[in-house]
Amino acid sequence: MKSTPQTLLVPVDFSNVTAKIVETAQTLALAFKSRVVLLHIVEPEPDFVGFDVGPVTVRSSVAKEFHQEHKQLEPLKQQLRAAGVNVVALQIQGPTIAKILQESEQQNAGMIIIGSHGHGALHHLLTGNIAAGVLKSAKCPVLIVPSRERS
Repeated sequence: MKSTPQTLLVPVDFSNVTAKIVETAQTLALAFKSRVVLLHIVEPEPDFVGFDVGPVTVRSSVAKEFHQEHKQLEPLKQQLRAAGVNVVALQIQGPTIAKILQESEQQNAGMIIIGSHGHGALHHLLTGNIAAGVLKSAKCPVLIVPSRERS
């Protein structure tokens, strides 16, 4: 069993907890000399919005959003790189939990660092909880970074 993580998988969604997640990843990566894989998951297109069918305006809108989200990864990557962290940034499309778990295995992640938005039970019941889904099925340790400071 490894004593320190070789690769830290860091899923980000550009929410209010993203800065804390990246800061935590940076601290751990420097302490353990780990590589960081920043990961952004883009939800899959609805079935009717494939690039083979559908109106051009819808396809253009989807492509523009995909490109804008990809551009948001770059400053996070540069922040980590400037601190001396070996980092790569990936943006993939698909169901969030499944893609995080798949990428953690593909990258041979020693740890997943993910954020918790701190929503209540009703929100989780209606929309699901990505952090809980990852925690339940991950084959490596999962560190959950809370969105709120303790009072």
